[in-house]
Amino acid sequence: MIDFHTHILPGIDDGSSDVEESLKMLHLMHEQGITRVVATPHFDVDKTSVEKFLEDRRESFSLVEAQKFENAPEIILGAEVSYYSGIEHLENINELCIKGTNLLLIEMPTTSWSKTTIDSITALTCRGDINVIIAHIERYFFLQKETIWRQLLQNGVIMQSNASFFEGIFSKNKALRLLKEGYIHVIGSDSHNFSSRKPNIDIAYDAINKKMGNEFLTGFINFSEELLNNKIF
Repeated sequence: MIDFHTHILPGIDDGSSDVEESLKMLHLMHEQGITRVVATPHFDVDKTSVEKFLEDRRESFSLVEAQKFENAPEIILGAEVSYYSGIEHLENINELCIKGTNLLLIEMPTTSWSKTTIDSITALTCRGDINVIIAHIERYFFLQKETIWRQLLQNGVIMQSNASFFEGIFSKNKALRLLKEGYIHVIGSDSHNFSSRKPNIDIAYDAINKKMGNEFLTGFINFSEELLNNKIF
């Protein structure tokens, strides 16, 4: 299984504070059946350059890799890119895609999106060399008109939900409805640490299995695997 959204790399953003915490997070992921974890530290163009971000990410990654335990989940490098006006023109933006893919995880503003914002995302995902994943859609889904989501889906945008969306009766029912209606394609823990924001993929998969059945869950997991293996686009 894959965790599509984590802040497991130490000392690079507001995620894991050190290698020890990263290893604890990896142990918990392993216990939950996670075999591959996408490391998506925050990238904000107002705070750093692509080149500096890649250098910092590489150094952080090497610290964890040097101390990983046997059978630890594979860490695949990516980024959680903060949306800004003109993002489609960012030089070297492809280097922020999940390694080995053309998948770009973007964190959107928690407001009602303008036509300019929608056009930027559409331009990115329609240019041929990038496929956009919108991070934790539950944060903004109900702030947008449903026609906007349909437009994005029609243009190939992928939707990621946090596992915590499937926790709690009220939230879980919303999550399962959006999943059934095709608005959720992949799930990430968005885990930041081993205390308040632990890896929790098991919450989502347990809820899906109970409501939708094992066959549906297996198909959902297989889609995630194929997506990361570049077999979808």
